[in-house]
Amino acid sequence: MANDKRVVRSDLWLDPVFDARLAQERDVSLGVFTVRGAPAAAWDLLSLAHVYHVSAAKDELPREWFVSGELLARCPQLLAVSSSGAGYDTVDVDACTAAGVAVMNQAGGNAVSVAEHTLAMMLGISRRMIECDRRMRREQGFTREDVMGHEIHGKTVGLVGLGHVGSRVAALAKAFGMDVIAADPLLREGEIVRRGARSVTLDQLLAQADIVSLHCPRDATTLKMIDARAFARMKQGAIFITTARGGIHDEQALVEALRSGHLAGAGVDVWDREPPPLDHPLLAMDNVFASFHIAGVTHECRRNVASMAAEQIAQVLAGGRPPRLVNPEVWPRFEERRARLLA
Repeated sequence: MANDKRVVRSDLWLDPVFDARLAQERDVSLGVFTVRGAPAAAWDLLSLAHVYHVSAAKDELPREWFVSGELLARCPQLLAVSSSGAGYDTVDVDACTAAGVAVMNQAGGNAVSVAEHTLAMMLGISRRMIECDRRMRREQGFTREDVMGHEIHGKTVGLVGLGHVGSRVAALAKAFGMDVIAADPLLREGEIVRRGARSVTLDQLLAQADIVSLHCPRDATTLKMIDARAFARMKQGAIFITTARGGIHDEQALVEALRSGHLAGAGVDVWDREPPPLDHPLLAMDNVFASFHIAGVTHECRRNVASMAAEQIAQVLAGGRPPRLVNPEVWPRFEERRARLLA
């Protein structure tokens, strides 16, 4: 790593377009460390890094390589942290801001894939496709009417969050003839309308929606936001879907809402622990469409996100401001550090 500007990433899988894009920068070098088995070599790379491209997969990346206060203290030349996804659960943003380190994510890069997965869950649960598939594999003698579902046409979908993903879900839902309502405290009513939804409060959304779908970030304001009270406010026979982040909904409260029959079904792509244990009660329910945080795991999405990340890193190292800056308040100090460290 003899070049002036040093980028480091782990050996967890990443689309090759990331390395190829950075290789086009003549003054940027890329180092790759193994997450298991060679910590000294990893620290040798990280301690000299200007940018650390960190995996956003909290249950795949060993905690030693999370961006914590301890890691920042051992990496005095670190200017920026680049998350491998829209989320940044592996990054202590406050610690980065205090250290003058910019945090970048890839918000929007997964929007198409996650929106498609959300619609697939809506259809799969509403039409009882997953339940029918499972029963056909283990039993005979049931009738088609035993697994009769509902059309989503004409139903109301409530989107909690109307950012990159939520806006795309709104467009797809409208194409299926659905009524779209949304609650997003970060957007004015006019902007929510412009993005294809009718603006409501969260309580109104829970009470009115036939399908409630989460598309909000996980932070201090949303942790366990969808709890037992929230599930109780949902319509009898409603469907709950989340492709957002584990921890925004209370898993045990969801179990109880399904067991009681209050909810007709659920689509769960994100979990408190990923993957969930095999004895998780949600996995035993035929009316639950379970997936392993794969809504954004498509070839197209992974390639798009890796390309976005590399482009943003190159832009920052060339003196630009990243378009997806998570902690904008760090910028004045970051610029001072960048001028000094890359002089």
